[in-house]
Amino acid sequence: MEIKPQQVKELREATGAGVLNCRKALEETNGDFEKAVAILNEKGLAGAAKRADRVTSEGVVELYSHGDGRVGVMVEVNCETDFVGRSEAFRKFAHEIALQIAACSPSFIRAEDIPEDVLKGETEKTRAQAKDEGKPEAIIDRIVNGRLEKFIDETCLLRQPYIRDEEQTIEKLLLKNIAATGENIVIRRFQRWELGEDIGQD
Repeated sequence: MEIKPQQVKELREATGAGVLNCRKALEETNGDFEKAVAILNEKGLAGAAKRADRVTSEGVVELYSHGDGRVGVMVEVNCETDFVGRSEAFRKFAHEIALQIAACSPSFIRAEDIPEDVLKGETEKTRAQAKDEGKPEAIIDRIVNGRLEKFIDETCLLRQPYIRDEEQTIEKLLLKNIAATGENIVIRRFQRWELGEDIGQD
């Protein structure tokens, strides 16, 4: 099957992968766009894993204000070189992360960042809820595990669905950008403020 330049262009735009890799993925899948994306994502994951130990001391601190100043976000996103850190694509990625934080209010970056006492408290709370709802004892553990996974998906930035495309998570978006730049990229830390939060809770 002949692969057209437009197919390669669309796949490149969707994944950030190089032209040759896009063409090869399309040839391997007989032009099936979704399968080609899956192949490139898998390669991106492998490449990202190889780059995970590289030092990331460049990047940007992105500031974002939403709703006429009612929500403010500061996020630090790091990469390996100043060249990538100053690029439009990298800056756009950092901005998208700030938008995500403003819209979805995560508490942590990754699941490993959740303190043990928070997980324990959430587990106890969901177990008590399941019992109050009269769920059979035999399935309570399964219910608790399911609700705990949902809690992690909602509170961890990398596990959240991307606000512009709920078919992919922020982790997948990060991996696409790692694959596109060829550098390790790390979402280092963030802070989100909302006008009036915590007032009267002292």
